[in-house]
Amino acid sequence: MAVAESLAPEQAKGDVVYSVENLVKLFPIKAGFLGSLFSPEQYVHAVDGVSFDIREGEILGVVGESGCGKTTTGRLLVRLETPTSGHMFFRGVDIATLRGNELREFRRKVQMIFQDPYESLNPRFTVFATVSEPLLVHGVGETYDEREEMVSRALESAELKPAEEYMYRFPHELSGGQRQRVAIARALVLRPEFVVADEPVSMLDVSIRAGIMNLMLNLRQEYEIPFMFISHDVSVTRYMSHRIAVMYLGVIVELASAEEVIKNPMHPYTEALLSAVPVPDPKAKHGRVEIKGELPSPINVPSGCTFHPRCLYRRDICKEVKPVLREIVPGHWVHCHFAGEIKTRKPDDIPIEEGTCDVCHEYVTAAMPSRVCNCPRIYHAEHAAQLGSCPICKKRF
Repeated sequence: MAVAESLAPEQAKGDVVYSVENLVKLFPIKAGFLGSLFSPEQYVHAVDGVSFDIREGEILGVVGESGCGKTTTGRLLVRLETPTSGHMFFRGVDIATLRGNELREFRRKVQMIFQDPYESLNPRFTVFATVSEPLLVHGVGETYDEREEMVSRALESAELKPAEEYMYRFPHELSGGQRQRVAIARALVLRPEFVVADEPVSMLDVSIRAGIMNLMLNLRQEYEIPFMFISHDVSVTRYMSHRIAVMYLGVIVELASAEEVIKNPMHPYTEALLSAVPVPDPKAKHGRVEIKGELPSPINVPSGCTFHPRCLYRRDICKEVKPVLREIVPGHWVHCHFAGEIKTRKPDDIPIEEGTCDVCHEYVTAAMPSRVCNCPRIYHAEHAAQLGSCPICKKRF
C-alpha cells in the first residue's frame, strides 16, 4: 500500500511548511578566454520555474530521469545552492536571500540525506564524530556527555542498536545499509523541521532497501517531519510519498497525490514514464509508450513546451507557447496545453504533419497516407501494412 493511502484528510490539508514559487537555478558555463570574448554567455537550466508546497507531516516525492533537476531542487531547498531567482518560503520566511546568522539558524532546521553512503561519510571519522559534528557546528550540547547522549538517541532512532556497539566504528567497518542509517541519524540528531532525502536507497542492495524505506516512514510518523523524497524509481516513490511531482528538464510537468499520478496520469511524459515500470505478471497486458529522440540539452532548452520535441500529441502551439502548471481537477496540476484531453483525443483532432516515416525514416509528405490509428505516428502505407498493428495502442491496421 502506498503511504498516501494512510494520510488522514485533515493531515493532507495541514499547514504549509515550505512554499516554493517560480524557483530558477542557472549554472553558468565557464568558457576560455577567446570563448568569453566571441561567444554569448551560456547557462545550464537546471531548475526552470518550479512551484509547489510541502505540508506538515507530508512526504512529497520528486521523480524523473537523470538530469531533470531533482537533486538541484533539493539542494536549493536546504540552501546548499543559491537560487538564481524565485522565492522559497520556509514557515513564512523567504530563505532565498538569507545570509549570515539567519542562514546558519535556518540550516539547523533543515537537513539532507545524500545519495551515496560510501561517499557522504568521512572515512577518518568515527560514527560518533560524524553524527555529533552538526551538534558542534551549531553549538548544541554543552558537554561531551550531553552530545554522546544525543548521538546515542539518534543512532537508536535509526535502528542501530545498541548504539554503543556502533558509536566508535569507522565507515569501513559498516555495511552499506548501516552507513545509510548513520547518515539518517546525522540528519535527525538536530531534530530538524524538514528533511530532503536524495535517492537514499538507490545505492543499496534490493534486500535492504525496504528496511531503510520503512525506517524513514516510521521516523516521519514519530517526529512528524515533512520530507522531500527524491528518486528516479517510480515504484519506490509511490510507496514512500503522499504526493508526487514529476520533473522533466527542470520543470514540474505533473503534481498530484501518489495514487492519482499512478492511476490517472495527465501529462504525456508521465504516461510514458509509468509505461516503463516493470510489471511482475508476465501475462499482464502492458502497453509501452515510447518516447522518441534524446533528452534535449539543458543548455539549449526547446522553445514553448520543453517536452514538445518528443511528445506524441504536440501541436503548433506547443512549439511556440510555454504552458503553465494549472489545476485540471482539484489537487491535480499539469504543465500541458492539452492536459486531460490526451486519452480522449480522436484521430481527426491530431493534425497530420510532414515528417519522417517511423519505420524507414524517409520523408513523408502530408499528402501521403500517414494516419492509421489514434497515435500520431507517421508511416508510409506499405510500412503500416508490414507492421500489422500500432506499436503503441496495439490497434490492428
